[in-house]
Amino acid sequence: MADLGIFTKNADIQALAGANAGATAKLTAATDVYVLNVEAMINVDSTFDYSAAWTAGTLDTTMRLALTQAGAAKCAMYVVNADPTGYSSREAETTLDFLNTLYDESMKILIDKDKQKYIQDGLT
Repeated sequence: MADLGIFTKNADIQALAGANAGATAKLTAATDVYVLNVEAMINVDSTFDYSAAWTAGTLDTTMRLALTQAGAAKCAMYVVNADPTGYSSREAETTLDFLNTLYDESMKILIDKDKQKYIQDGLT
């Protein structure tokens, strides 16, 4: 399958899910199921259409990295939950905690209205 995400790609998801993630759960065909929903959720939660801004090329490197990290972290959580058999229960819990922290830190940046205004000013 194609790598369907705008700012979340399978390679980033696999890197964050780690070597213990189930091989089937982290295939592009599997992660594509999550990616578009996660990207839409990021746009809704931040009340900003980052997908359009990414496509328009108006995001700086920092914002691009924050988007990639947020999307990949959330998708990697789904991957770990889909097939946790490669992890001990403690490893799975630690991995999910780490991924949740990455997601939360990225979302704090993405929700910041001053950063969004800066991007919107660049669009006009």
